[in-house]
Amino acid sequence: MELENEGAATNGDISKEIGDINLAYMLLAQKLAKQDRAAAMYRLGVGRELADLLANMSLTQIVKMAASNFLLCSFRLDDHPMFAVFGEEKDTTLQQAHMSILMAARKIQSREADAMA
Repeated sequence: MELENEGAATNGDISKEIGDINLAYMLLAQKLAKQDRAAAMYRLGVGRELADLLANMSLTQIVKMAASNFLLCSFRLDDHPMFAVFGEEKDTTLQQAHMSILMAARKIQSREADAMA
């Protein structure tokens, strides 16, 4: 019985932490979208429609959305070359440039795949 209570407390803690991450992410995403829409689209990996939606959401809408127990953000580093960049012994500026190139290439490949479908 005690183990079940500990599991429930852990799940509650995790849900709260996910909500905290979601709120921070949504507020940052909105700030990016309001300050520089094109940069936000690139950095967040979203299209113009979603960037516009983010920029125009009310605080109430953001808080409500953030309360989900599902992470609203996700890793875009889902393949080995992306993670390998950080394993290399390069200076930070070079790593960031390399990562930007890889991310831009992925975006172009995604658009090409969508156009062919």
